Amino acid sequence: MAYATVLGYRPLHLDLYVPEGDGPWPLAIWAHGGAWLSGDRKTLPETIAPLGFFARIQSRGYAVASVDYRLSGEARFPAQLHDVKAAIRWLRAFAGDLGLDPGRFALWGESAGGHLVALAGLTADAADPALEGDVGLTGVSSAVQAVVDWYGVSDLVAMDRKRPDSPEALLLGAQPSEAPALATLASPTEHAHGDAPPFLCMHGTDDQIVPYSQSEHLAAMVHAYGVRCDLYPVPGADHIFAGAPDVGALIEASIDFLDDVL
Repeated sequence: MAYATVLGYRPLHLDLYVPEGDGPWPLAIWAHGGAWLSGDRKTLPETIAPLGFFARIQSRGYAVASVDYRLSGEARFPAQLHDVKAAIRWLRAFAGDLGLDPGRFALWGESAGGHLVALAGLTADAADPALEGDVGLTGVSSAVQAVVDWYGVSDLVAMDRKRPDSPEALLLGAQPSEAPALATLASPTEHAHGDAPPFLCMHGTDDQIVPYSQSEHLAAMVHAYGVRCDLYPVPGADHIFAGAPDVGALIEASIDFLDDVL
């Protein structure tokens, strides 16, 4: 389904998977990874794709909405954040028709998607237009009740790779050190607050793409406001949980967290 149309760009789509029955179901909104450069709503990491990811979540009684967003080659930040929030608002506006429970929405993302869901969860209903945007339906809350962040960037300033072709530089349109205000705006760690939803940060301790310290930093910032943020290290695992002995168990642990908070 198209959840928004932005003039000059492709329509923005999502796929909705629902359990058997009538609902209303709690909803997990999935944001794909790909360094903000690639990927789509149908593509999962090679470590997760064979494991029936969406079906596992459905089997636990959740609907799943897998969303597309504009990539950095199409639009610079904050377009990606605006798109994720537009998907939340659209799903909430039509929750009754779709059999969804608008009071039990969770965001879940990996890598670039992890960054976006963390940022969206911490800046819900933002008064700053740069953080909320006007894509798609407006006048509906973009708040969620839980966030699952798999190995996402949380501090773009600390992720300055000093290369104009780095994923962060392509997202922002400049290296983070050259656009510090924009890099700060794009950093979830800078938006922690006491009314934030509960978080789960799951991250491989040997991640060579996004250091484990990124999730440590976010968890510490969220905890500082008295908000639950479970930090779940995956010992020895690289990016996309490569090297983890049982990625299926990590999926189930993430759903256990959603069961607990929703």
